[in-house]
Amino acid sequence: MHIIRSRNILFLFILLTACVPAKQFQELQEKQIKCEDERTLLKEENKNLQVQNNELGAKVDILENQLKTLRKDSLEASSKVYSLTQKYDRLNRQYSDLEATQKKLLEGSVNETRRLLEELQSTQGNLQEKEDRLLQLESKLSSEKTNLEQLQTELEERNKRLVELEHILHAKDSAVLALKDKVTNALLGFEGKGLNVFQKNGKVYVSLEDKLLFSSGSTTVEEKGVRALKELAAVLEKNPDINIMVEGHTDDVPYIPGEAIKDNWDLSVKRATAIVRILMENPNIDGDRIIAAGRSKYFPIDPQKTAEARRKNRRTEIILTPKLDELFKILEAN
Repeated sequence: MHIIRSRNILFLFILLTACVPAKQFQELQEKQIKCEDERTLLKEENKNLQVQNNELGAKVDILENQLKTLRKDSLEASSKVYSLTQKYDRLNRQYSDLEATQKKLLEGSVNETRRLLEELQSTQGNLQEKEDRLLQLESKLSSEKTNLEQLQTELEERNKRLVELEHILHAKDSAVLALKDKVTNALLGFEGKGLNVFQKNGKVYVSLEDKLLFSSGSTTVEEKGVRALKELAAVLEKNPDINIMVEGHTDDVPYIPGEAIKDNWDLSVKRATAIVRILMENPNIDGDRIIAAGRSKYFPIDPQKTAEARRKNRRTEIILTPKLDELFKILEAN
């Protein structure tokens, strides 16, 4: 902007002095251009000097910070020197006291020297006794360390077994859930007809009401019950790692004794064994997997004294449990 203004002034000057020769005009113009170039260079130098000034200012700030740090370190060093000087003076005084005591001992009587020697011997005896006790403690500590390492090894082994137990229990739970699904799917046609499949305490329960299995007071399984049991046996055949318990349950109405059945105990057991025989008609189900049990009236579902409650209580429960041989081995090892 300043350059343009200068050029305008120069132009006016030329107009006013039109009588100036062309050669002088050209020289003036060249001088003007040279001045402008020098002015541009001076601006650049000024800018560079400004940058250098900023850099020097930053360096000055850094040096001032370093100076502050050096002053702080110097104060800390002075403090440490003072502290060390105090300690040196204290040790020097202690040394002087010890030196004076030694001199006094050397100048003292023979009895005093003997007394001090006796104290020294006693002190040495005490030190020897303490050293012996220390050796005993070190031996005891070494023994306890060995016991601790052994306990640590046992703990790690127990943790390893615990992990194995968790894996086995997880596998068992998964097996129980899968078994429940298989049994439910196999007996789907009997649901709502006196049959119920549910899971409880890590086991699968197949609960069959009397109306599906037996006539009143009978131990002979009816045809529809036989069909349901054979469907169940087909599932159990494909799951040989499942133990089977058949429990017979009655209501609390006393059974009228007869030649074949004496009471509710007898009825519940014989119904359980009748179901076991049907399951074992499948040749691929081993008898060592099955337990037959009678519970009589002592494990009711509904304790009320109503006809509906007694109907629920008259049932047979087939309890399916995964074999836990591996789990028992780990427990026995512990």
